Amino acid sequence: MKEITAGARFRELHEQADIFVMPNPWDTGTARILAALGFPALATTSAGFAFSLGRRDACGAVSRDEALEHASTIVLATELPVSADLENGYADAPDAVAATVRLAAETGLAGCSIEDATGLENDPIYPHELAVERIAAAAQAARGLHRDFLLTARAENFLYGRADIEDTIKRLQAFEAAGADVLYAPGLRELDTIAQVCAAVSKPVNAVMGLPGTQFTVAQLAEVGVRRISLGSALSRAALGAFLRAAREVADAGTFGFAADAATFSDLDPFMQ
Repeated sequence: MKEITAGARFRELHEQADIFVMPNPWDTGTARILAALGFPALATTSAGFAFSLGRRDACGAVSRDEALEHASTIVLATELPVSADLENGYADAPDAVAATVRLAAETGLAGCSIEDATGLENDPIYPHELAVERIAAAAQAARGLHRDFLLTARAENFLYGRADIEDTIKRLQAFEAAGADVLYAPGLRELDTIAQVCAAVSKPVNAVMGLPGTQFTVAQLAEVGVRRISLGSALSRAALGAFLRAAREVADAGTFGFAADAATFSDLDPFMQ
């Protein structure tokens, strides 16, 4: 029953008046902790998962099969709706991206995101026409599922040194017209720019927090029109940051002061099964 209802519950979150935060776990334990803390939905993080495998993000180091298997573990960890970060759909061609969406739905996901980044260092963003065709194919696949499955379309310009807000908005508007349910331009670092994006489209806008230079509050983002906040790899990087500091303390100083701030078994056991 979860596969049938998760998408509907996820859509209801986007239709309600209040903004909501959708954090990004990277394994079963972190998913259970976030669910117990009261968050209404979760999303996978491609970077957090890649780091857990000892690989880099956004360069094709994780396969589609690996990403979908990982997404299924997050789906099974809680009763919350889960959206998957599926990077560029693990394909260039629109019909292959559509196939990825259909496979994602089979895992019980409530939605997924598809970005317009190629994964190529020398040519990081798909041409406008192809980017739109890819989202249109993904949206058609989602609509063909005969159940709610929300497609988030991502315009990645600002993550790749292309601070072109006009092109970013043009892409998001085209993605909306192509059938995307949620729109997302990661890397925007000015509140006024986020407001500009929200005003330019009619579908819900996702904003990512946790990137350097983006210290806006939930209230501030709600005021400018954001409907959903995700954290991307921020929680994973925060955990790895604490791990690095602790390991370096031991390696460099031969001390173990980090243990004073470590979670205890009594802190963690209530979240686990």
